Amino acid sequence: MKRIHRILLALLSALLLSIPFFRWGTGLLLMVAFVPLLFVEDAIARQKSEKKKDSGKQSGSVVWCTILTFAVFVILTTYWVKHAALVGIIASVIVNTTYMTLTFWLFHFTRRKLGDRLGYASLVVYWMAFEFLYLRATINFPWLVLGNGFANDVMLIQWYEVTGTLGGSLWVLLMNLLIFKLIRGWLTNRSFAANRTRISWVVGLFLIPFLFSMIRYITYEEQEDPYEIVVLQPNIDPYLKFSDMPQEVQTSLLLRIADSLITPQTDYIVGPETFINSGVWEAGIDRHKDVVALRQFLSDYPDAKLVIGASTLRLYTEPSLYTSTSRPIHNGEYQYDSFNSAFQLDSSGVIPIYHKSMLVAGVEHMPYTQLLGFLKKLTLKLGGAFRSNGTQEYREAFVSPQDSTKVGPVICWESVFGEYVTEYVKDAGAHFLFIVTNDGWWKNTPGHRQHNSYARLRAIETRRSIARSANTGISSLINQRGEELARVGWWQRSGLRGNLNKNGHITFYVKHGDYLGRIGVFLTVILLLYSVVIRYIRR
Repeated sequence: MKRIHRILLALLSALLLSIPFFRWGTGLLLMVAFVPLLFVEDAIARQKSEKKKDSGKQSGSVVWCTILTFAVFVILTTYWVKHAALVGIIASVIVNTTYMTLTFWLFHFTRRKLGDRLGYASLVVYWMAFEFLYLRATINFPWLVLGNGFANDVMLIQWYEVTGTLGGSLWVLLMNLLIFKLIRGWLTNRSFAANRTRISWVVGLFLIPFLFSMIRYITYEEQEDPYEIVVLQPNIDPYLKFSDMPQEVQTSLLLRIADSLITPQTDYIVGPETFINSGVWEAGIDRHKDVVALRQFLSDYPDAKLVIGASTLRLYTEPSLYTSTSRPIHNGEYQYDSFNSAFQLDSSGVIPIYHKSMLVAGVEHMPYTQLLGFLKKLTLKLGGAFRSNGTQEYREAFVSPQDSTKVGPVICWESVFGEYVTEYVKDAGAHFLFIVTNDGWWKNTPGHRQHNSYARLRAIETRRSIARSANTGISSLINQRGEELARVGWWQRSGLRGNLNKNGHITFYVKHGDYLGRIGVFLTVILLLYSVVIRYIRR
């Protein structure tokens, strides 16, 4: 295969991988996205076998084609990160491309050592392990998990309640391998009879999940237990809200929207992430002037609960209470932690607070501070920060004083992580999921649309109705089948009101989490050990 053909096939794979992550795309294209790259890998492997070229050189050829595919894929789908931080897109391209390339190269290595059968199986195993581990890495940006590519095709993936998004990744990888083998077999003999088995496998693997999902989609019925929910989108430019617009003005805007939508039957009002951004000391949260204003508004609606985001602070006066993220105050006499939080206001007088705990690397937390401690003085001299927000070890749900209904306050980035979100349901007992976010950092790009669509996956996985409030971006109401019932679009100062059904059922995925990824990690260790052992035996 000529070099130009390899490049074109690598770029074709990048394009096919990217399209499903756009609003107008479909995850069905993922079924063939790896096929061009697999032909590149196959051509290089065959060339090595026939001409007995140096294995290092051949691996390098695979690596460069793979780098091209995944770098273009990441750039096309996440270029919008540059609006928030240029270093963010650079880091995203480097980290994602490196991990994906390493995964594909390991498949290439294993195939050369163990042959086609175990070799192609290793691609599935390694990729599943990669996605599982990446979702849990200290430095991560798992936006492009293959299973996320079906966020626009909720009718096809109702079985995510059993497998989570890694089930979608598994479907994609298996379909690509079977279609690749079918095309390669057809190019070899061009005989229907000779390829009948391959055709049957392709059709069967596609139709079984597809039909199961369609049947589940048609037959799934939510238990009628409606709650009236109001979602607010104040639409304040995030580049101005933290410095150029007084908090009391922002609160006034929010309350005007709420006043236009709330009724005596309203059960919940949902506001966006870090709405109160003036720094609320936890010990005096009930006395903060904007919290007082919100509570005064709610006094006319005693059955309504308000869930909203805030930047909160916690003071430590005893050294024994200091944490790894706390920082000095009052000339070092005390220390305090800062949090990205959500809290609930209701008629009980108690204000429960949840602290965001899945933080964005480099923005909300500085990874590996012990290893990189030597950079602290330099960072501070340059005007930066070498610190992290505080977190909490457990997920939390806010309880209604009227009927003990529980809502899980999912804050922004946390909604990307499927198993993480299940903890609000499994451990905290949430009947609803409320996502509070601020997607305006990315401007009017695919970023905020992708983020909203991933909420639909969480609804299917947990079978929980979701209310999503964005400062600006997309605010929406999503039912338990992952259908978007209503939305407020980009750069609109508005809100919406609708009914969502409460649910207490626990799905298989909520119970068992990313078990497919755990299996992938176990099999990865076995395959890599076996590959190394076989290599030395053959030597």
